[in-house]
Amino acid sequence: MNLKIYNSLSGEKETFKPIHENNVGMYVCGPTVYSNVHLGNVRTFMSFDFIYRTLIFLGYKVRYVRNITDAGHLTDDGDVDNDRFVKQSRLEKLEPMEIVQKYTVDFHKVLDAFNLLPPTIEPTATGHILEQIELAQKLINTGFAYESNGSVYFDVLEYNKRGLNYGELSRRNIEELFANTRDLDGQNEKKNPQDFALWKSASPAHIMRWNSPWGEGFPGWHLECTAMSTKYLGENFDIHGGGMDLKFPHHECEVAQGKACNGTAPVNYWMHANMLTMNGQRMSKSTGNYILPMELVSGKNDFFEKPFHPAIVRFNFMQAHYRSVLDISNEAMVASEKGYQRLMEAVKLLSGFPFQVSASSSFDLKSWKEKCYDALTDDFNSPILISHLFEAVNFIFKLKDGKETITSEDLEELKKLMHGFVFEVLGLQNIEENNNEKLDQALQVLIELRNQARKSKNFELSDQIRDRLLAEGIELKDGRDGTTYSLS
Repeated sequence: MNLKIYNSLSGEKETFKPIHENNVGMYVCGPTVYSNVHLGNVRTFMSFDFIYRTLIFLGYKVRYVRNITDAGHLTDDGDVDNDRFVKQSRLEKLEPMEIVQKYTVDFHKVLDAFNLLPPTIEPTATGHILEQIELAQKLINTGFAYESNGSVYFDVLEYNKRGLNYGELSRRNIEELFANTRDLDGQNEKKNPQDFALWKSASPAHIMRWNSPWGEGFPGWHLECTAMSTKYLGENFDIHGGGMDLKFPHHECEVAQGKACNGTAPVNYWMHANMLTMNGQRMSKSTGNYILPMELVSGKNDFFEKPFHPAIVRFNFMQAHYRSVLDISNEAMVASEKGYQRLMEAVKLLSGFPFQVSASSSFDLKSWKEKCYDALTDDFNSPILISHLFEAVNFIFKLKDGKETITSEDLEELKKLMHGFVFEVLGLQNIEENNNEKLDQALQVLIELRNQARKSKNFELSDQIRDRLLAEGIELKDGRDGTTYSLS
């Protein structure tokens, strides 16, 4: 197996060599939970879910860390009293940690709907304040950071003076950065406008605050990820991922912090997922070209003609490579629905149709399997994988019509491979099976209610539940082992 990964640091595809054989440490920047998760964020997390699933499918043991940023996230104007959590708590008249809980729950519900696997570890910024203070102090001790009026800043000039290269990940020239950067703080605390905060002093009005050697304050955004990634994956780990928008300054700052703290590059492979657009335009609240994930699923929006199941949305997203811009539209989603239905129909046929097996196969299964694996190992190329899956789909329909042949051994392996690629790797769900599961759950609730009615001798309600279900073609059968049902 020769897995190639596009490394944002080198700008090239590189052969993946994990630090520890057959083990992968992967960190992905998680959400800042002060509002509903955006559809663009879902695309990013889904891309890394696909990468996570693929690594597991290829036989790696993966420790996947995805954080929750729940503290100290400043808006672009640099005003410490305009912290996004504090601002949202005032708007909704809730405590900041109530805001955190509300939108963390929303984040998990949305990702569950789109069938994303949970990470191995999901640390929070507020749960790692001590580690962040220790890192900031270490950077002060080594001369890479300084304290100013209760805040701590990373000294970018000092970093470069020591032969290091702030800007290496984003390929930004440090002189241009210095010329084009303006100090947004307005407090003249920094030695240079380019220096970034490791710890911010809290004003009297700032609610989210912790004690530190420099006074009460809160952590800088960039330091949070360095503290959490190194704690769970070590000073040097395999993969760090996130959205393209995080490359600068967030990931650039992480590179600098890691090298300054530990004397080594923190990450071997930097991976960045590209952005999501809608109807050819960037998604933005200000322009109105904007939709939340569950609005797409529910159909309660002005952009799409009907609701689209999360599995269909996922299938649509998987048809674009994670490094490519993905544009969604009503037409694209309708086309994805048709493609998804054909794929699922083929999978269903394959698992249940009594195909006539032959002494030979007209389908070159070995070559097809190699092409599928080649797509996965070529920088996780989901659209190429899907194109190969549809080669098998076409074969399955022809096989059903007696126009192709297959041996019993190839048939069993094809079933296994299709299931693995469709459900385990792409993470698609079978809507029909999912609906049947929900029907079963609903009927079990009604059976329980009927049993409770019978126990309380409310036979009128008990009979009413039984008769109403029977009228809908669902017959309840009472037996020694309990009540079962059958569909007519």
